[in-house]
Parts: sequence; C-alpha cells; structure tokens
Amino acid sequence: MSIVSRNPSTGKIIKQFESYSDEFVDGLISNSYFSYKELKKFSINRRTKCMMAVANILNEESEKLGKILTQEMGKTHKSAIAEIKKSALGAEHYAVTAKDYMADEIIKTNALKSYRSYQPLGPILAVMPWNYPVWQVIRFAAPAIMAGNTVLLKHASNVTQCALYLEDIFKRAGFPDGVFQTLIISSAKVERVLRNENVRAATLTGSEIAGSSVAAICGQEIKPTVLELGGSDAFIVMPSADLEKSAAVGTIARTQNNGQSCIAAKRFIVHAEIYEAFKEKLIKNFISLKIGDPMNSETDIGPLVNPSSLKEVLDQVKDALDCGAQLLCGCKSIEGPGCFLQPGIIEKIPMSARIYREEIFAPIAGLYKVKSMQEAIELANDSPFGLGSSVWTADLDEQKQAINDIEAGATFINAMTSSDPRLPFGGVKRSGYGRELAAEGLRAFCNIKTVSISE
Repeated sequence: MSIVSRNPSTGKIIKQFESYSDEFVDGLISNSYFSYKELKKFSINRRTKCMMAVANILNEESEKLGKILTQEMGKTHKSAIAEIKKSALGAEHYAVTAKDYMADEIIKTNALKSYRSYQPLGPILAVMPWNYPVWQVIRFAAPAIMAGNTVLLKHASNVTQCALYLEDIFKRAGFPDGVFQTLIISSAKVERVLRNENVRAATLTGSEIAGSSVAAICGQEIKPTVLELGGSDAFIVMPSADLEKSAAVGTIARTQNNGQSCIAAKRFIVHAEIYEAFKEKLIKNFISLKIGDPMNSETDIGPLVNPSSLKEVLDQVKDALDCGAQLLCGCKSIEGPGCFLQPGIIEKIPMSARIYREEIFAPIAGLYKVKSMQEAIELANDSPFGLGSSVWTADLDEQKQAINDIEAGATFINAMTSSDPRLPFGGVKRSGYGRELAAEGLRAFCNIKTVSISE
C-alpha cells in the first residue's frame, strides 16, 4: 500500500512511500526495546548533550525543514519556521530541566530513607497529527527521551517526509538508532503495534474517534495513555477589554495555521454592550487577510490540508446557514487549484447547527452575544470540549470567576491560548486527558517508583 504526500496548494503528489511490512515493524519495535535498555545506561548529561544537538539542528535547518512542512500540509512558510524554532526551544527546555524534573524526591517516613523515583517505561507509541508536524512530535519526544524512553512515531500519512526528517535529526544528534523511529504504516495497523508487549504506553494527538480507539485498545492491554484531542475554544470579550487589541489577537487566534489548530479561538462570546463594535473590527481584520501561496512571505492564509477537509468545512457552514445562522463574511471556497477557503465569520448560530457542538477546523469564527460573564461562562461550558479558553477583561472579579468556572485545561487572561514548554498542556471532557509539557509531560511516561530503605 502506498502512502501519499500531496501538496494542498496545488493538489500535486510530492512523493509516495511504501508502507512497512508487519515483519519490518516488528523489527523496529524490537530495536526500540533494545535501544531503551541502552538509553537507560546513558547519564543525564549525555542525554542532555544529544538533546541540545537536536535543538541546534532544528534551528540550523529551520528553512529547509520549514519548506517541507509548507509543501506537505500547507502552512505558511513563515509559520513553519516559527514552529520549528519553537520546537528547538522545547528540546532545549527538556535538555536543561530534565535533571531537575527527574530528581529523586526525599519523603520523610519511619524508614531510614524513602523517596519517590522517576524511571522510564520503555518504548512509547506516538500517534501524531499533520497540523503541527514538528512541534506536536517534539513536545512529546523530547521529555520522553530525556526520561529514558524510546519513541515509535506513527505520524499522519500526509507528513511522512517530516517524520523521516525528524528521525534523521535524532540520529545525527547522537542518540542510538532505535531511540526515535518512524513507522510508515496505515492507521489500521496501529492496533497491532499497541498490542505488542514491548510497546509500554501510547500518546495521541488527534480526533476523538482516533483517541477513543487508542484508549480502548490500551485499556484492554493495561497500558497508560495521554490523549490531546479536539477543541472548540471560547474567546470571551467583556466591556472592560481593550477592543482593538482583543480583535487583533482574536483574528490571529482564529486564523493561525490556516485555522487548523486545536487551541484556536473558535467561539467568540462577546458582551452585548460591545458586540457590534467588536464585530465590526473582527470583520475588517478578516477581510484584510491575504490568501495565497504559503511560500510567499506576505501570505497570511494558505490552503486547508486536503479536499475532504475543505468539503467537511463547507458542509458545516451550509448546515449552520440552513439552520438560521447569518453569514457576515467569507466562508467560501476559492476556485482554482488547491484547497483554499476564504476566512469567514458567522453569527446567530442556533443550538441545532452542527458547529454549535462540533469543532470546525478552518479559519471560520462563530460569534455569540451574551449579557454577563456568568452567561458567557455557561455558553463556554456548553460544549463537549474543554481544551483552552481566552478571556478578555480588566475586571479582577470577572477574571477570577472565569479562571474558577470555565471547564478547560487552560485559561488565558487578556492573551490568546498557546502552549509553552514551561507550562502543562492538555484538556478535559472530550478534549482528552493527561498532560504534556512541563514536569507533568516528562513524568507522564515514567514509573513513579516508591523506594523505602529500612536498614
């Protein structure tokens, strides 16, 4: 079976790859297990040296790798380079902090000595998405490997070149060959990998369906998982907010990565007092966005990832309008080659519309009007998702209320939702469970062993 990498800007095939056979995959898993045994013997200083080399290579080759990202999934070249630079910072963060994150924690008991020890589990399968093909991988792989685990990457099929490039980076950085390996397999083969006894855990970033499947299989196998799934993040704007700044940041928050981000602002919940003024600013910003060749430095919005994604989004928009929602701008496909879509805004979205409950993975914003912070929070929580949230208000009581009552893995006040290697990242409800990044991300795939010495 061939796995195809296709340029979403042109529709043309870039490269084709033959899927690995079951026997070859079994060999890679065995190699991962033996490399885990070898990596465990590495001192933390030796791992640090290798991980710093990963960071350096990412920085030095950001232009080259960035071009591959743009060609394979359509993000603008400038945003591709920014993603790779952020990934380099993530690798550097764990190179520097892993020693502290993994340090034994002394606990006073009746024993002579007792402590909490963080030890690796072994080979971990990572099922990763196409939208941030480098950052999503590094934010898992860097802490996992610094903890002493090895990585088996099943990347999205359309970014196979990115996956192989990352594998090569880890080899060139000085890690043993089996520490980071790419599995070129179809999604149908993931279960077989998960059931291999040498695969000790799994992490997935992707759809609810994929996450549920991986969790179910790992549940049967009694293997730990971390899931980061969809999001339909609320972006709440109250009367005391800086409207100019909130509309400008909101535009970026909704349209970043061509609108294809789990933590993008998707539901703009705006107080009635400032609703019309905010709407006017947001429409103006959306209309001014430049759509086109993602390799052009002046382009703001590139294509959606593939024709099926474009069709799904157009179906969601049509359904909303059929249910009574009103179109304010955009939301139309652009004729010609590629999967281009005009960024758009919809308001007066009824509860019967699909996008009221579903994630929409495109640069399309939904506007909602409310009369109070309490109503805004209730609307924000009226979603199956709970990944991030952004709240714009200068009122300290409203800030506290939002922080305490919004059901999400993160709440950002007067800033857009983002991920930072220094802070834990993850969601609640159908947005998944577990945490990546910070100390939690490293310890997620550790055996937290109790050690007690009495004599």
